[in-house]
Amino acid sequence: MDTSERSNAVSPRTVVMEEWSGSSLTKLSRTATITSFPSLSVLRSGNRFDHVWRRVFEAFVPEGFPESVTSDYVPFQVWDSLQGLSTYIRTMLSTQALLSAIGVGEKSATVLGATFQWFLRDLTGMLGGVLFTCYQGSNLDSNAKMWRLVADLMNDLGMLMDLLSPLFPSAFVFLVCFGSLSRSFTGVASGATRAALTQHFALQNNAADIAAKEGSQETMATMIGMALGMLLARITMGHALSTWISFLSLTVFHMYANYRAVRCLSLTSLNCERTSILLRYFMKTGQVLLPQQVSKMEHVLPIWTTGSALNGARVHIGIRISQLDESTMSVQVSSFLHALFDKAQKSDHYF
Repeated sequence: MDTSERSNAVSPRTVVMEEWSGSSLTKLSRTATITSFPSLSVLRSGNRFDHVWRRVFEAFVPEGFPESVTSDYVPFQVWDSLQGLSTYIRTMLSTQALLSAIGVGEKSATVLGATFQWFLRDLTGMLGGVLFTCYQGSNLDSNAKMWRLVADLMNDLGMLMDLLSPLFPSAFVFLVCFGSLSRSFTGVASGATRAALTQHFALQNNAADIAAKEGSQETMATMIGMALGMLLARITMGHALSTWISFLSLTVFHMYANYRAVRCLSLTSLNCERTSILLRYFMKTGQVLLPQQVSKMEHVLPIWTTGSALNGARVHIGIRISQLDESTMSVQVSSFLHALFDKAQKSDHYF
């Protein structure tokens, strides 16, 4: 057999390469197949619409979703986006009222007067933000759910002051400064609690990715809200009753959406109230609650108490160990701490 006959007898080798999209922790999908025989060819899986949709989807959710985030991420983001949408719609109404009160469009208004009023408004807000940080800065991490809700309620109050400003010209400076002060609390509390919640959602050290995708979601909600807000402002222009009905209706929905959003959260860190709930339940049943169970029993409105009464004894949480002695360490509290640490070592429920 000559050389040509031997080469014809041996079948050529076919090389097949496949491209898969995804990570090891998510569902993989084949995107392309490359073959070398009879000629080099590329076969793409799926259509162009699927590829575009996947790209759009990846711009709004973290990589590895849903395995890379906690189970409460989706419900929280849904309600958070809805409350953000209502906020931006109301912003157009309150801004329109504020500019009208300053005198935009009126011949009697002066540039210097409007500038001075706006300066006082911004100055009050900046000073308020600094004072709020000094007073409550260290408390924002441990009570992220409460302060997230309080921040949005203060934002509602600030918008209400802007909407009231045209109705009380003599108290205009006071109203806009008070509104700016309220929104300064919102800026500090919302930014700080957002960072704490982002760390909570991150399961694969992907806090930066989650923060970036949340920014994309907020941008989309902002654009939709601004468009709807401009439409609503144009419809209600010159109709004070319609403006107030729209504003108050959206405010009620905003408060409800915020309440549902923070209620969705099941934080695994311990603060005074969550520890108190765990202690109470453990002293009654001898069992440690799961974070999901604790979140249903936890208050989200401001609570200003620092201690908890357990079986007639006053328990203060967060004091220094150096202040304790053997007489203050009850058997029940000691056994609770042992049970809690044992559960934390076996799972990722707490800490």
